[in-house]
Amino acid sequence: MNDNDHPCRPDETCLSAPRKHVPLQAARRMATAALCLALPGMVRAGSPAVAGQVPAVDLRIDSWSSSPEGLALGWTGPEGNWAYTVQAARTIDGIWITPEWRASWPQTGAAWTDTGIGRDAHRFYRVLAVEPSERGHLLSSEVIGVYGTVQIKTLLKLAGVDFEPQLGVEVRQLVYETIDPIGNRTVASGALVLPQGFSAPVPLVTYQHGTMAARSEAPSLAGGLELMIGVAFASVGYAASLPDYLGLGVSTIRHPYHHAKSEATAAVDMLRATRQFCAANNRLLNDQLFLFGYSQGGHATLALLRELETFLPDEFPVTAAAPMAGAYDLAGTTAADILSGRRLPNPYYFALLLSAYQDLYHFADSLEAMLVEPWRTTVPPLLDGEHSGAEINAAMPDEVLRALRPEIAAALRDDPDHPLRQALEVNSLLDWTPVSPLRLYHCSGDQDVVFANSIVARDAFAERGVAVELIEPSPGADHGGCVMPSLLDALAWFETFRSGPGLFAARPAR
Repeated sequence: MNDNDHPCRPDETCLSAPRKHVPLQAARRMATAALCLALPGMVRAGSPAVAGQVPAVDLRIDSWSSSPEGLALGWTGPEGNWAYTVQAARTIDGIWITPEWRASWPQTGAAWTDTGIGRDAHRFYRVLAVEPSERGHLLSSEVIGVYGTVQIKTLLKLAGVDFEPQLGVEVRQLVYETIDPIGNRTVASGALVLPQGFSAPVPLVTYQHGTMAARSEAPSLAGGLELMIGVAFASVGYAASLPDYLGLGVSTIRHPYHHAKSEATAAVDMLRATRQFCAANNRLLNDQLFLFGYSQGGHATLALLRELETFLPDEFPVTAAAPMAGAYDLAGTTAADILSGRRLPNPYYFALLLSAYQDLYHFADSLEAMLVEPWRTTVPPLLDGEHSGAEINAAMPDEVLRALRPEIAAALRDDPDHPLRQALEVNSLLDWTPVSPLRLYHCSGDQDVVFANSIVARDAFAERGVAVELIEPSPGADHGGCVMPSLLDALAWFETFRSGPGLFAARPAR
């Protein structure tokens, strides 16, 4: 069958390897078998196929059955040590998405049940065979900084923060093994900040940083304010884990911006590497774990909380979580904001999002194919992980839809099932029920990540029976002005849960 064939009829099983739907970045070896299923039970056997871009291995979807629980798939994998990720698409030309965040991918078994498909749904499936990862395995650690209390106070003062550090800290870069967005083994980095001169076991806190475009801006490479947030927490007796994310720091793949699953897995595996380092070096941790993050880090923090509560509640019980100013409602609030046509203060956010989702979901032939001149020529070269957000901003129009081909902008507005809007939907974070203590922080003057994201998230969780507080620590503040009030208020709140001695002296938590 050639690349342009669309052979699937409602009563057929079809196996193929569509040319543009396999995300191959950082893949070591991968095989694909795709199965078109129409109404459950209306299928028959077909022939296997593998992606032509990779070494051929034997991978066959060879069983399927429907039941009230869902559609069960089984496959025969290649010889050797492989793991598997299942993806689904609504049409053969649609985007391939790993269905059901409730499933942990990749998996080692050769069977899976799709509990999210309706009895009358049509869906295409494919199985990806990927090289397994020893997730969280610490590959290296290197001291990149030591800060005394006077230096910490001075640096924070220069950033406009009045803060009283109690301990000096040591900063290390950790490099560890993790997985990419489809489950291939890859490497990532992060910063670990540990208090000095404090003998009692300390709680672990993970901070997910905000948007950055250049790999060199990551906390474990650049330092800066993002790292100083971890330094501040460590200086009052926390062990602070700061994942760089995939595509930043030492990671060489494209940064999967606002891809919820890989934000979570990179942070999980950084926590594992942190625990491994602390255990090997007699740095005592207690059993408490706190999560927080701002902007993109707010989205990443909520994604991480969902991942930990769903799959790892025993390994990582969460004490409390504080996502801040995140785009939790990508498919609703964020999409509406983009489509409004207003002038955005940081149009590079949209450029990063469009580039990342094209790389992940392949809804066009290329990023360039979606853009008009001059942006078709000027913007894509800046999205290589070597240029800053300021450089991308300078190349982008404030009204970001002007950069798109008119027919694509119109399709985004008019078609709720447009592939980009499907991608936004699958990376929104409202379709689950949190159980850990959870606060959302946001300020109503935010023009970068509009405040309605947090209102919608709070209300969505309330509909699921969970009362989540939405704290506005500095009423009316903009995106930048809300950062430090949110962080300091969250730290005071974390202290109310803390076991053992606490060192943070501040106003009482709300």
